[in-house]
Amino acid sequence: MISGFSEAIFNNDGVDVAYGAGGDGAPLVLLHGFPQTRAMWAHIAPALAQGRRVICPDLRGYGKSGKPADVADYSFRAMGGDILALMDHLGHDRFDLVGHDRGARTAHRIALDAPARVNSLTVMDIIPTHMLLTQLSYQVAKAYYHWFFLAQPEPFPETMIGADPDFYYHSCLLGWGGATLEDFDPAQLAAYRASWRDHDTIRGMCNDYRAAIQYDLALDGADLDRRVTCPTLVLYGADGAMARAYDVPATWADRCTDLRTGTVPGGHFFPDTAPQDTLAALRAFLDRG
Repeated sequence: MISGFSEAIFNNDGVDVAYGAGGDGAPLVLLHGFPQTRAMWAHIAPALAQGRRVICPDLRGYGKSGKPADVADYSFRAMGGDILALMDHLGHDRFDLVGHDRGARTAHRIALDAPARVNSLTVMDIIPTHMLLTQLSYQVAKAYYHWFFLAQPEPFPETMIGADPDFYYHSCLLGWGGATLEDFDPAQLAAYRASWRDHDTIRGMCNDYRAAIQYDLALDGADLDRRVTCPTLVLYGADGAMARAYDVPATWADRCTDLRTGTVPGGHFFPDTAPQDTLAALRAFLDRG
């Protein structure tokens, strides 16, 4: 799935965590977003593995990882618990952490819940979950309608999506800043399609969004006075929906004590559509000395 990476499965309290790992050196975790898998890092992870031990898991509900039944099992705290347990299993007390989209929200939660474990945090193309849900404008609601569609009770969204998963998820990849299918690597698209054509994955991804409203909103609300204390990089698509709707750096200014920000050409899915620019931004931050 990722060139040169070995693949394995770790079981965390009954939930399988599928992951790839490659390289040697200081540990670095890369977390993908919706509606993707760890294949998202295919053009980025091997380069970062030159001098690092890079671990790329599938989030629970996604890819080859487990798909538990209960919505509560999909909070970002539960997803983050998988990553912390995996890193314990691999013998890494501390690590650098990078996430895009849902992976970024999971990474943010890890940095709050286990600050002693995270050397640095990179979040890609998100604003804080609590802010998005509580200060919602009609422009953002229109662009990010999927937050509320996917959060509807089972089996409504699962049935609608299951009628033509490729059509639905392609509409996601081509929105939120604009792209064409030709902008995505065919092998990565094939991996995404193989995953999202599975009914359990469709349900798992819906449960991810259900949990954000049912559980994460309250968890984040309780932590509004807490700050990410490690060096933090906020990367976002220069032409994405978040850049159009928000001053993205300002949304993170009072949530991090050591903040850097930057843009990458393209929309929301810039790790797919501009992997070399994404890699350059990550290297500049991770190699800052």
